[in-house]
Amino acid sequence: MPLDDEYLKYPRRERGQDIDRYAWSPAPGRKPARFRNGERLGVSIVVPLEYFPLTPSGKPFKHPGAMATPYPDLRHYTTRDYGNRVGVFRLLSAFRAANVRATFAINAVLLPRVAPLIEAIVSDGHEVAAHGLSTDAIHWGDIDPATERDYVAKTREAFDLAGISPKTWLSPARQQSRATLDVLGAHGFEICLDWEADTVPLPMKTNGGDVTAFPLLNELDDRFLLATKHQDEESWRDQIVEASEMMATEAKSSGAECFGFTMTPYVAGQPFRVWAVREILEKVSGVDGAFVAPVSEICDSFLPEAS
Repeated sequence: MPLDDEYLKYPRRERGQDIDRYAWSPAPGRKPARFRNGERLGVSIVVPLEYFPLTPSGKPFKHPGAMATPYPDLRHYTTRDYGNRVGVFRLLSAFRAANVRATFAINAVLLPRVAPLIEAIVSDGHEVAAHGLSTDAIHWGDIDPATERDYVAKTREAFDLAGISPKTWLSPARQQSRATLDVLGAHGFEICLDWEADTVPLPMKTNGGDVTAFPLLNELDDRFLLATKHQDEESWRDQIVEASEMMATEAKSSGAECFGFTMTPYVAGQPFRVWAVREILEKVSGVDGAFVAPVSEICDSFLPEAS
C-alpha cells in the first residue's frame, strides 16, 4: 500500500540540511582559510574532568561512564576517582615534558573538590573550559527551559567563585537541547565543543552572544576507542597521527583546518597507556604545518579567508 502524501511533507526540509544553526557550506569551493602564523593545521587535546555520583539519577539517561552496577558501584566509582587523583597528573607530566598545552573541560561541582589540581592546570598554562554542572545535569530536548538556564548559570557562578572565566563549553555527554546554544551565548560562552560538523571553527547562530563550534572528534575519543570499541593503544595512536598528517596535507590546497580529541584521565592516564600518550604528543607536534594548542587559541588564530 502506498504511503499517504502527508508522509512526504516535512516543513524543515531545506536545501543542504535541516538545521539552521550554521550555514550549509560544503568544503569544495570555499575560500581557503589560514592561521595567523601561517600554520595549516591546529590540533587541540581536550581533557574532561568529570564528577560521577554514586547514585546517578539516570534522567533522561545515564552519562557515558556513569555507574553501571547496583549501588554502591565502587568498582566504577573508584576508577573514575583514580583518574582525577592519579591519571590526570600523569597527563600533566606528559604535557609538560612535550611542551604541549591542552584544554581541560571541568564539571563545575569539581572545582572546590580538587583545588590543587585546578591550580596545577592553570600554573602549566592550560585552558580551563566549563564541562557543565556535573555528569548528572544533562541537557536534552525536553529539559525544562528554566532548569537548563539554572544549570548554565550555576556553572558560570561556580567558575566565577574559583576566579576562572572560561569561554569554552563542553556539555555533559555532549548533549544539548534546542536552546542550549542560546543559553550559552547569553552567559558569555564563546566556543562550544559539542558539534563536529566541519574541520574549521564554525560560527553558530544563537539568540544570545556569538558562539563558535570547534570540531572535537568523537571518532578519536579515547574512551570510545579504547574502552568501548576495545581497540589497542597502537591503533589509537596511529589513528590520531594519521588524522593529523592527512589533514595537514589536505590543508595545503583546501586551507587551514583544525580538530580536537580527548584524553580522559581514567582512560588515557592508566600506567600502561602513558607510553602511547607520549608518542601521540611527540608525533602530532612534529607533523609538518601543524601546531598543538588549547581550543581557544586555535579559534583566536583562525582567519576564515586567506588575504
